[in-house]
Amino acid sequence: MTTQAAQRRFQGGDRHENSTFSVEQSPASKTQLMENEDYGGGGGGDSDDTFQTVEMLFQAKEVPSWREQLTIRAFVVSFILGVLLTFTVMKLNLTTGIIPSLNVSAGLLGFFFVKTWTKFLEKAGMLKQPFTRQENTVIQTCVVATSGIAFSGGFGSYLFGLSSTVAKQTTETDAAQNTKDPSLSWIIGFLFVVSFLGLFSIVPLRKIMVIDYKLVYPSGTATAHLINSFHTPLGARLAKKQVGTLGKFFSFSILWSFFQWFFTGGDGCGFASFPSFGLKAYENRFYFDFSAVYVGVGMICPYLINISVLVGAILSWGVMWPLIKARKGDWYAADLTDSSLRGVQGYRVFISIAMILGDGLYNFLKVIGKTILGFIKQYKNKEVMPVTARGSPEQSSNSYDDEVRTKLFLKDGIPVWASIVGYVGIAIVSIATVPHIFYQMKWYYILVIYIFAPVLAFCNAYGCGLTDWSLASTYGKLAIFAIGAWAGKANGGVLVGLAACGVMMNIVSTASDLMQDFKTGYMTLASPRSMFVSQIIGTAMGCVISPCVFWLFYKAFDDLGSPDSAYPAPYALVYRNMSILGVEGFGSLPNNCLTLCYIFFAVAIVINLMRDTVLKKWAKFIPLPMAMAIPFYLGPYFAIDMCVGSLILFIWGKKNKAMADAFAPAVASGLICGDGIWTLPASILALAGVQPPICMKFLSRAANVKVDAYLSS
Repeated sequence: MTTQAAQRRFQGGDRHENSTFSVEQSPASKTQLMENEDYGGGGGGDSDDTFQTVEMLFQAKEVPSWREQLTIRAFVVSFILGVLLTFTVMKLNLTTGIIPSLNVSAGLLGFFFVKTWTKFLEKAGMLKQPFTRQENTVIQTCVVATSGIAFSGGFGSYLFGLSSTVAKQTTETDAAQNTKDPSLSWIIGFLFVVSFLGLFSIVPLRKIMVIDYKLVYPSGTATAHLINSFHTPLGARLAKKQVGTLGKFFSFSILWSFFQWFFTGGDGCGFASFPSFGLKAYENRFYFDFSAVYVGVGMICPYLINISVLVGAILSWGVMWPLIKARKGDWYAADLTDSSLRGVQGYRVFISIAMILGDGLYNFLKVIGKTILGFIKQYKNKEVMPVTARGSPEQSSNSYDDEVRTKLFLKDGIPVWASIVGYVGIAIVSIATVPHIFYQMKWYYILVIYIFAPVLAFCNAYGCGLTDWSLASTYGKLAIFAIGAWAGKANGGVLVGLAACGVMMNIVSTASDLMQDFKTGYMTLASPRSMFVSQIIGTAMGCVISPCVFWLFYKAFDDLGSPDSAYPAPYALVYRNMSILGVEGFGSLPNNCLTLCYIFFAVAIVINLMRDTVLKKWAKFIPLPMAMAIPFYLGPYFAIDMCVGSLILFIWGKKNKAMADAFAPAVASGLICGDGIWTLPASILALAGVQPPICMKFLSRAANVKVDAYLSS
């Protein structure tokens, strides 16, 4: 997970697609600015206070030991919030794959729960340990690790792409040996043996990344600012107001979802099928579906993302697909349905894949290039220090905060031997276990991945520190093509490619996430040991919670994964088709589809080049190819919801920018989490066989006349 900001980019799974968004500046920094403007800017106090650094403000407070930072209450709260956010992320995963940052809601709710807990104990005279920013950091780390498994576990991408539900939508000739339907037991086992290696692979490099290279890690830095601000008197007051706002919109979102449920008693029923712009537009998926979750997503995502999604929707569903449909009988067989991959659906899926791969390749080369240039710069400036137990030599340029933080960060070291033993031990268990889960996956495929994984994890963590851009899904796609092609079509290469993607993505993703957490811990004086333990516990909880939540969706909604379902899991089909392309080639594509794929692959690269070469004032008007590609398959409806969220934020910002900056993330998080948690009672109702009592459906006048005539007869 990442925090939101003024200028964000897709984090390719990266958190790129399933598209999570990364940031440059957090609401925490905006919050601090508003506090200064509203409360601290007028004078009247000691003028020296203006120049106090963060650690000067906290110097009177004792820093607890790493064991004291790991409290039972922290992990109880983390578990509760982890379940809440896992439901939210899972719903987003299975609907559009767009996952905004929920760090603000995790931070606010974590602060609120423990603050309420400690206040109650204090009144009862039972408080033994006060709530510190270090404990707050432990909660944040654990919650993000827990809910992060809902993304890296591939429930909306590679893992569900293994299922027969998704395989039936493809053009495979031999799908039987390339499918494995979900089962709670093997999913939990698989996640446990692949989700921890990334943590051990990057631990020995924490000093180099955070202290020697002084990498920024914008999301980790933003989270630290947020937590530090909570634990100042002014920040605590503002956080209390933000939590109240989040709670109000959380309640509204749940009640609105509950109200809508009553009208969904059949296919195509309810507010989600309201033809806002007319029935013809509705046929091409142009409508507002009254979704609180995607209005909230639109408020969190920057304007450029939302407009890019809308541009992609208009280009595809407004122009391209109607023109291709007009070629029915020429470019593809006239008797094919719209959902057939040999028909118009094939153009939708494979052109979308082409743009995603073009964007991913460009940004992969860009981030790797920046990583290499960063290394060269570090060596030229002689800033690279050897990894020793003594830490970095003191520099005259170090601030008071840097000196305090460096001393604490190096105090609780994690032995290198422990990291090596942990990585090798888990790798051996994984190499022995995964082939029993996927018999097509040979042990030497996994061994090769684990040999290269630490290098790729380091590159991803370093690049993320420079750009806040994780390339986890890009590395996963490389594994799809490399390992899948190695296995070959006759040996279940499609399944092998998807399984290899899961192994690689989990390693690379958790490595960059841990380094972000180390940066947060560095800036809040949380011990690296407590960060590491919290990440391990959060990951372990996620390996159980996420499969259970997915299993609830899977059992409650029979049409999960089908194109017309409320939960189409679009990236499951995308990832499976990538694996098919890697193994079988392009022979099954419709006429002219490959040519269009080449064109849009090149267009994605050219657009990115334009964004990076023109002046910044013009670059902000050039859409993002990754964002444009998402609605190619899904349709424009969620893009309209997101743009409504942007419009609300724009009007609010014009009326009161300080209030919008401080409270918009809380409003958005409330809308997203409320709608997400509604899926729990909705799933229980579906499993119990309780159906909505009303079907609200919209018909044309001519259709309505026929219905009335039929009913009257």
